[in-house]
Order: sequence, then C-alpha cells, then structure tokens
Amino acid sequence: MKKLRVDLNADLGEGSPNEPELLRLVSSASIACGFHAGDPASIGHSIRAAHVADVAIGAHPSLADRENFGRLEMPITADEAFALVTYQLGAFAALAKFSGAPMRHVKPHGALYNMASRDPALATAIAKAVRAIDASLILFAPGKSALARAGETLGLRVAHEVFADRNYLPNGSLVPRSRTDALLREPDDVAERVLRMLREKVVRAVDGTDIGIEADTICLHGDGADALAFAKTLRAVLAAAAVEVAPPFA
Repeated sequence: MKKLRVDLNADLGEGSPNEPELLRLVSSASIACGFHAGDPASIGHSIRAAHVADVAIGAHPSLADRENFGRLEMPITADEAFALVTYQLGAFAALAKFSGAPMRHVKPHGALYNMASRDPALATAIAKAVRAIDASLILFAPGKSALARAGETLGLRVAHEVFADRNYLPNGSLVPRSRTDALLREPDDVAERVLRMLREKVVRAVDGTDIGIEADTICLHGDGADALAFAKTLRAVLAAAAVEVAPPFA
C-alpha cells in the first residue's frame, strides 16, 4: 500500500505567541502580508523564522481589511483583486529574496479565499497574479473549487487544502464563522477527522453525511487558541499512523 503523505500548514505572522512552537510542528507556513495582519518588519521576521526552522514559506494575501482581520466579504472587482494580490506578493517576494528564503506557495486569506473559491472571475484574477509574480509558485485552494480550477487552467501547481479545525457544510464549503458550530474544539476530534480525510478521502459534514475531499495540505489556524494543542496531537497521530509530513510537491 502506498505510504500516505501530507503537508501541514499554519497561517503565521498574525501576532500569535505560539508561532515559535508551531514552526517546530508544521511543514509549511502561510505568512500574513500586512493587509489583514502584520507589517514589513513582522513579515521579514516570520520569513526568517520559518526558513531557520526549515519550513516551506508562502504568502497569505488578503483583502485590505485589518479592522475585520480580512474575514468580512466585501465587493471587489477582478481587476482590483489582481492589483491587490500582485502588490502583496511583490512585496513579500522581495522580503523573502532579501532574507535568502525561497517563497514556495500562495494561499489567499479569509474572505478573499472563500470568495475566490466560488467566483471564477475572482479566482482567475488571483491565479494570474500568482503567475505574474512567479509561475513556479504553488497555489493553495480547496479541491474542486473555482480557485483550484483557475490555477490549474493557468498552469500553476495546485495543492488541495483542507481544514483540520473547521466544520464543513454538505456542499463541501466551510461552515461560516458566524455559526457556533464553525470550529472543532477537541484535538482528538481534529486528528480523527484528518486521518479519515487521508485514508478514506471523505469528511463528515455537519448534517452527518460524508462528502468527498482531496487533501494535499492541511491547515491549522495559527491564531486559534487551540492551534498548538491541535498541532501537537495531530503530529503525534500522523506519526503513529506512519503518515509522512512534508511540503506539497517536495
């Protein structure tokens, strides 16, 4: 039987005190680009910390919305999205180059990620921005989403992302954070869910049905209060199950 392998990523550069510990547990880091969290100094610090920890480095561009942490959906045209993402990736790439740390992937943040997963025009704009900066970059996107399709159409490598600590609706989208059942609370539940994703390629939706899912990379939200506990439990369970943890396409 083929050995299972998956990437474990965390969103970093968002002010969490757990980041040094998380960098010892994850294989990829998606670092805030300053529009929902962080600033040029923090971006550079997070890039260097990830590089020292031998963690793959990625950019985490967002809507320009620090007030709502980039999690409030708002109107944006495709042209505006292209400019917004290109601007953030360009600055991030320059800081990474200065730090001698290769930029490996891009993962849109929060509302921008969710909107692009549904909207083909927005998804194409983001994929074009990634390609314009560096066509070798990996785009993180939900499997079967508009964002994944746009990346694949434009010739990008796409890593299908799943969420260890979020609940799913029957249509495969994430339960909105406005709902009380949006997040998983117990580390053991998170680990059990991830193993099912990898072994059976399904996830249990909130209505009790199983839906198909593709998991190349697993996200743990670095700003979550339970992020460190989730990461420790998940790494231990994956090790016990002989699942290799490594960046996608490495």
